[in-house]
Amino acid sequence: MSRILSQVDGHEGRADFYDILHTASIWSVYQPIVSLKDGVVFGYEALTRGPEKSAFRSPLKLFRTAEQEGKLYELDKLAREKAIRGCGKLSTEQKIFINIPASIILEPDFTPGQTLRLLQECGLHPTNVVLEITERTSVENFDTAKRVLEHYRKQGYQIAIDDAGAGYSSLEAIAELQPDYIKIDRSLTEQIHTSRVKEYIVETFVTFATKMNIGLIAEGIERLEDLDKLMRMGVHYVQGYLLGRPNKLLIEPEPEIQQFILKLSDNMARAPYQKTIGDLAARTGCFTVGTPISEVSLYLRQHDEEQGVAVVDTTGKPVGLMMREKLFQELSGQYGIALFWGKPVEQLMDDRPLIVEEYTSLERVSKLAMAREMRRLYDLVMITKDGMLQGTASVRSILEHITHMQMEAARVSNPLTGLPGNKEIQRVVRTMWSSAAPFAVIYADLDHFKWYNDHFGFQQGDEVIQYTASVLRQTIRQLGTADDFVGHIGGDDFIALTCVDDPELLSQEIVERFDAGIDRFYHGEEIHYVLDREGNTVQQNGITLSISLVICDEREGLMPDALARMAAELKSGAKAMKGSAVCARRLRRVLQVNGS
Repeated sequence: MSRILSQVDGHEGRADFYDILHTASIWSVYQPIVSLKDGVVFGYEALTRGPEKSAFRSPLKLFRTAEQEGKLYELDKLAREKAIRGCGKLSTEQKIFINIPASIILEPDFTPGQTLRLLQECGLHPTNVVLEITERTSVENFDTAKRVLEHYRKQGYQIAIDDAGAGYSSLEAIAELQPDYIKIDRSLTEQIHTSRVKEYIVETFVTFATKMNIGLIAEGIERLEDLDKLMRMGVHYVQGYLLGRPNKLLIEPEPEIQQFILKLSDNMARAPYQKTIGDLAARTGCFTVGTPISEVSLYLRQHDEEQGVAVVDTTGKPVGLMMREKLFQELSGQYGIALFWGKPVEQLMDDRPLIVEEYTSLERVSKLAMAREMRRLYDLVMITKDGMLQGTASVRSILEHITHMQMEAARVSNPLTGLPGNKEIQRVVRTMWSSAAPFAVIYADLDHFKWYNDHFGFQQGDEVIQYTASVLRQTIRQLGTADDFVGHIGGDDFIALTCVDDPELLSQEIVERFDAGIDRFYHGEEIHYVLDREGNTVQQNGITLSISLVICDEREGLMPDALARMAAELKSGAKAMKGSAVCARRLRRVLQVNGS
């Protein structure tokens, strides 16, 4: 009986599928893809949905049935039409990412003409479209696929590889198809801020994408912590529920998320002792394509200090590099001058130099430079701003600055958290104290941390310290001001200096975020009792956070060390409260704000 029912259900399911196909009753929703450079929507991925109350509402079942019935091309063509017609309000700079099953590329009817006519009807251009090749099915014939995609590329379309890191052939597809964008699967980005293995894998994608000038899009972003981590790693774009759920309309991320991205971008630029490659950009000789090699040779002979020259197209975009040593080596051969003297510079230039945007960190550029083949190892690095040449930097200057940065960072930072240590804390306190502006000092201290270390071990204790540092850093980065500061005094003691209007609200937010995430460090164990420093049993659900908040509206007649004395007094009050708590003092007036 069950077998008969299954066959009947299957027959009805096929009938429903064909009805959907014939009535074109599918629709598209759009999920924003956001730039981590400025928080602006870079584009939208179009996602297909079936009828609301149908068993085929899920695109997975819809396309699987289409493949089984040999109707994949018809369904994909319909989905593309729906996706394009539904995004008429797309700006000229934005992209629409349209999913294309890998097997469709080889369909004889898969031609760009139909899509082009539809784009023109909707006021769009092929440069607005990114064909996103799904990784769930492999490309059987790369040679044919490359020819088809090259035909599209010549018209202005771009190519993306989806689900990179989740399928078995993603690396081969990336190598063979050389996409404009790589989308990292959510299996690698989810909780990346807690996984070193995921971090190392994504770091490899970042290095590769930067070297090949490929845009990198991280999917499945649902947590600020993951967003923070990916942005610091150098990922270019993000997509996920945190930025916006799929919607029939072309929605923008919440203003708070855009502000978070902008503030982090600003803070990364302001970070002490941290420099980007743009800081090292030096002017260099620059020639357009078509310039005779003789002219380049003459220039280098007249400028002994220059290691090489840049070659750009007519818009100023770099397309090649001509190193002094290579040029003169070629010309010094027996027939070198006869062969090359009157030829254009592109005959001898390196057409695959290392090109990086000015905001790229020196550490990342160093890794990219050292990953080059031996003959290019010490070639100049070309630096761009919005794709236009800004200058070049030598490998020697990059390594010298990295060494200096590492020495400075080690001198002032705590090795466990990377936060500035006591020397830098004292400097910042003195600077803010001597200014006329009001500020507040947040002292944060973990309660029952010794018990946790004894119970779970020092390695787990270190992770709790790092977690606390992350909560402080991210909360203040998101809700604080550009001049705020977070430091690690040592052990489980932290300090933050902030200029926000309501430091009590900020402190309470720190406490709430700490409490919201600390449970995961108990690894499923239910905690009802802890031991105090004397070994006495205390009824408590685990580690808590006590904050002493000193609000410095006025400080006439006081010395900076008064902050420490006030904080010590308030610390006792905070620890006397049940659970995590904030105890605040605005000079002579004492306020208390209970924690969660």
